[in-house]
Amino acid sequence: MVSYFDQTSKKCVHQAVNACLAPLYSVEGMHVITVEGVGNRKFGLHPVQESLASRHGSQCGFCTPGFIMSMYALLRSNKTPPTEEQIEESLAGNLCRCTGYRPILDAFRVFAKSNDLLYTSGSGSVAVQESSNGEFICPSTGKPCSCGPDKEPVEHGYKPVSYNEIDGSSYTNKEIIFPPQLLMRKSSYLSLNGFGGIKWYRPLLLRHILELKSKYPDAKLVVGNTELGIETRLKKLHYPVFISVTHVPELNTLTVDHDGIEIGAGVRLSKLQKFLKQVVEQRPAHETSSCKAIIEQIKWFAGTQIRNVASVGGNICTASPISDLNPLWMASRAEFKVVDCKGTIRTVLAANFFLGYRKVDMRNDEILLSVFLPWTREFEYVKEFKQAHRRDDDIALVNSGMRVFLEKKEKNWIVSDACVVYGGVAPVSLLVLKTNDYLIGKTWNKELLKNSLEILKQDVVISEDAPGGMVEFRKSLTLSFFFKFFLWVSHQMDGQDSFNESVPVSHLSAVESFTRPSVMGSQDYAITKQGTSVGSPEVHMSARLQVTGEAEYTDDTPMPPGGLHAALILSKKPHARLLSIDDSGARSSPGFAGIFFAKDIPGDNFTGPVVEDEEVFASEIVTCVGQVIGVVVADTHENAKLAARKVVIEYEDLPAVLSIEEAVKLKSFHPNSHRCLAKGSVDLCFQSNQCHSIIEGEVHIGGQEHFYLEPQSTFVWTMDGGHEVHMISSTQAPQKHQKYVAHVLGLPMSKVVCKVKRIGGGFGGKETRSAFFAAVASVPAYMLNRPVKLTLDRDVDMQVTGQRHSFLGKYKVGFTNEGKVLALDLEVYNNAGNSLDLSLAILERAMYHSENVYEIPNVRINGNVCFTNYPSNTAFRGFGGPQGMLITENWIQRIAMEVNKSPEEIREINFINEGSILHYGQQIQDCTLHRLWDELKKSCNFAKVRSEVEDFNLHKRWKKRGVAIIPTKFGISFTTKFMNQAGALVQVYTDGTVLVTHGGVEMGQGLHTKVAQIAASAFDIPLSSVFISETSTDKVPNASPTAASASSDMYGAAVLDACNQIKARMEPVASLNKHTSFVELVNACYFERVDLSAHGFHIVPDIGFDWKTGKGHPFRYFTYGAAFAEVEIDTLTGDFHTRAADVILDLGFSINPAIDVGQIEGAFVQGMGWVALEELKWGDKAHKWVPPGCLFTSGPGNYKIPSVNDVPFKFKVSLLKDAPNDKAIHSSKAVGEPPFFLASSVFFAIKDAIISARAESGHHGWFPLDNPATPERIRMACADEFTAPFVKSDFRPKLSV
Repeated sequence: MVSYFDQTSKKCVHQAVNACLAPLYSVEGMHVITVEGVGNRKFGLHPVQESLASRHGSQCGFCTPGFIMSMYALLRSNKTPPTEEQIEESLAGNLCRCTGYRPILDAFRVFAKSNDLLYTSGSGSVAVQESSNGEFICPSTGKPCSCGPDKEPVEHGYKPVSYNEIDGSSYTNKEIIFPPQLLMRKSSYLSLNGFGGIKWYRPLLLRHILELKSKYPDAKLVVGNTELGIETRLKKLHYPVFISVTHVPELNTLTVDHDGIEIGAGVRLSKLQKFLKQVVEQRPAHETSSCKAIIEQIKWFAGTQIRNVASVGGNICTASPISDLNPLWMASRAEFKVVDCKGTIRTVLAANFFLGYRKVDMRNDEILLSVFLPWTREFEYVKEFKQAHRRDDDIALVNSGMRVFLEKKEKNWIVSDACVVYGGVAPVSLLVLKTNDYLIGKTWNKELLKNSLEILKQDVVISEDAPGGMVEFRKSLTLSFFFKFFLWVSHQMDGQDSFNESVPVSHLSAVESFTRPSVMGSQDYAITKQGTSVGSPEVHMSARLQVTGEAEYTDDTPMPPGGLHAALILSKKPHARLLSIDDSGARSSPGFAGIFFAKDIPGDNFTGPVVEDEEVFASEIVTCVGQVIGVVVADTHENAKLAARKVVIEYEDLPAVLSIEEAVKLKSFHPNSHRCLAKGSVDLCFQSNQCHSIIEGEVHIGGQEHFYLEPQSTFVWTMDGGHEVHMISSTQAPQKHQKYVAHVLGLPMSKVVCKVKRIGGGFGGKETRSAFFAAVASVPAYMLNRPVKLTLDRDVDMQVTGQRHSFLGKYKVGFTNEGKVLALDLEVYNNAGNSLDLSLAILERAMYHSENVYEIPNVRINGNVCFTNYPSNTAFRGFGGPQGMLITENWIQRIAMEVNKSPEEIREINFINEGSILHYGQQIQDCTLHRLWDELKKSCNFAKVRSEVEDFNLHKRWKKRGVAIIPTKFGISFTTKFMNQAGALVQVYTDGTVLVTHGGVEMGQGLHTKVAQIAASAFDIPLSSVFISETSTDKVPNASPTAASASSDMYGAAVLDACNQIKARMEPVASLNKHTSFVELVNACYFERVDLSAHGFHIVPDIGFDWKTGKGHPFRYFTYGAAFAEVEIDTLTGDFHTRAADVILDLGFSINPAIDVGQIEGAFVQGMGWVALEELKWGDKAHKWVPPGCLFTSGPGNYKIPSVNDVPFKFKVSLLKDAPNDKAIHSSKAVGEPPFFLASSVFFAIKDAIISARAESGHHGWFPLDNPATPERIRMACADEFTAPFVKSDFRPKLSV
């Protein structure tokens, strides 16, 4: 949080900012508070931190400080408690990959203004109910609840303890105050020097800027650094002179006069938004149409942290073709005032200011002074439009500003003036001249609409290979936006004399403004306590460390003297021969300490988790963009990257395989990777008359980036003169790090130690790929005998570490007229990339799960692992299972359309039952599927909601709702038998505390917390007496990766085994009954020389599979679940939101229901990303505007994971009650992966809504919808008159598969 004293208002301004974009010089004279300054464990947590920790809002903890600071800044800057809307808006710029956001929102909601009328016996609009026994009936659920009025008044939430204009609101007496010396300090002119000869000036007057501009014509003016920061950090552009204009009063003016508003070019967007809201309240409504449009557009412009610092002038002068505001300035008749070095001011119409791609009508000796926004006239309307991949905090795909001025002439309303501008369709914000010319003088009626749409098709021309792709979608949006504008203006004019173009009620859905309600979460579970701790909803053991920023991750490890930073030398070609490598530039680079290639490796250059088919450093041929060719080490991270960029490599191009389709055509498969599973006789069934219908089709499934918040990171050092190697790594598999490093260095594993404290998210992406980077970093560390740290930048991490596998499924299904499935013939292909990694095991799990929960008498599944010239894809939550099940649910939904039944009916009549034999020979036992399904239908009131949705769709032409219920069955165990083993070390100390070490890694999933609860209950001691410090290969050897959802089962059982050994040794002493506490017992045992340390071990019994016969028992048990989702889509733009999600899982007797609920919510929202938001775009035939083999979506700018505003409005999670599981520890069940696939309920609800939209245009047949169901896919599937000019109704947007 940055605080500064505003001399104009005589108040302090407290704002959350992005530290990575804030140059140190930009905060000179300001007060900076980081998360460590808010509160800590030694001196006490701030209420914000306490609330987030206690309400389970921190899992891996890596994103937690950012959320704390966003909320803290909001509270400090608000005199009164903020609204729930303000809280959600303040968090929109923060990302979390673990929690699903709901617990974060709940934790912060206690600081909001609250209306407790529903929950008190006051005179609310809803009567307070009590059940017959006097229990309070919750108005939210209609069930007995503890949320009602207490017999004694209890203070709800937190309120400020004090407020003043300088320090803002304080919520504790320990709040850090604004330093008084900064109040007295006057701003001064700054002239500073920076790294690489950079000059930084901070003038205080306009004339100072002009003098500097005269001296340095190419100097960059900077306010928030939100654009220049990206250019210098990511695009590696170098600017020698920066002029910070934040302190220049002439550029920060906001004035109102009778003609309009004058806005200084340096005004921040958040300040402009606040100012315009005041103007709208004070001025006549007809004058502020453009103000309202700008307010609305700023709302969707980046996150709060960016709006706090980004300036009006910076956005204008960047001249981005997708600027959200420039089309509105142009449409609104805005004028730009430009001043030159001599002080001469000229005025340029916004419509004429943008000359070409990032070129404006401004000379080097000129700067933008201000913007003049004129008032709109009566019957003049301005409207904003924007469509992005994600509704919130995302760059536009297409945006628009539109204005029309109507005048009544005789009995018609004539267009007196008009301006339509589009962004995202040309190198500049595009003024559609022909359309604008046509509109003027025409009567505002349907003929005008029809002709304008025709002219727009000629006005907006986007070439097939245009950057950004999605050409058909972008073209259709230009028509959709104008249609919406026509309806909106007509609706505004409704009721005016002689205006006859009233909007039909069903069409109003196109222009109804959408107000997002606050997220309402509910959790329903039973607590089954076993001992002191097991079964209790305990808080994550690291939560209090994480909310204070005290929790340490790999990159937090202090660098010792002589420590070096590493940077990778990467291939720029998808398939090529290395002809020459010139490293002379790197060797002469500042801070250079060493460079290493394949020839320098002391051990073996080939590694791999299953097959050693991957080179640490490419020696002769590269097989993907981003393959590691070498590594540079230098004294700083930046110097290492600079040196790596100076290495010049000459290539000879070779043919590249860049899709599954190409791989299948060329038979480009990894060796020995074909698999087959069969049951019954598929061919006989198809040939017989049993099948009334047979359908064939393809399912294309997109990949997904892990987007763990902590990037890949490893820190390696040698000990004892270089004879031992130690490392701290961000990994799910410390043993693999130990093995890879020993292998590459030619050392025995006994001389290599890997330790892990915690990791900031993994999701499978740190199971094998992280070990590769440890091997890379170990080479310079070992050869130079100096510590080396390798932490990947986000863009490099995304480019080189692999993702969830994309899949291609080709199905042939036979079924009866009732919808009963009789035969499935399936071909499955996954895109492995350039090495095998875990791709075969992932394919196998996809094949195991390719029937989901359905009884199919005849099955044949063939699978192949495709070799392509992409970075090796790898494990990701679900490990192929979700892809297999998604293929299944696609053809289930198609059968429903073929037999004219609901998909839910088809699912029900094909459900497996107790005793069913699966296609790989395993028998179903303890099946809770039917019970779950029935409870969910009752919980979500499915029949009623389905009826309401149908009624809604009947009356709304341009908005449609859809519903779906999806079941799942996820097998628990590693499918490779030997990996189902676990070890643990338990040590009891004489003060009665217990130290547990096990082979599993804490990555936010609460593994350490659950394992500690098991130990606490075993010894009958409080949870606070158990501590788990780290995971280390020298404490527990040969540990399997923390993966497959099996870690709590396995490591919990291993710890329990160790505890039981110790308890057995203590029993003779305990039986004497001479102790009154555990501490006394421990000491008594110690004095009797009883061993108080034990190694525990566990193997998962009764599992195994033989691929030669295709039969076996690969899973110990199954976790069952089901989810309901209701969505609403905008058929004209493809926008959607999830109105409700209701999820239920059978988790047996949960060891920690709070942690399990958190896992379900996090998995569901991550799954929503996979099915509806997150699209990987590679340089392939589908995306020719991307260089071959390169990843376009290599950062949060282009790759969008769900944000706070993507959470279902109503989000209910339930755990099945009274369903113990005798096959796992304490009757629990695994939770990490099973809920992920349930998010496909959102995908199929979207498809349900699209079916309704297509029916409006006469399209009733089946149609394909690939995931992710992005706005592009949703909109183009809603085939109508606005897509028809560009595509047919069966159009399938391009997808990198």
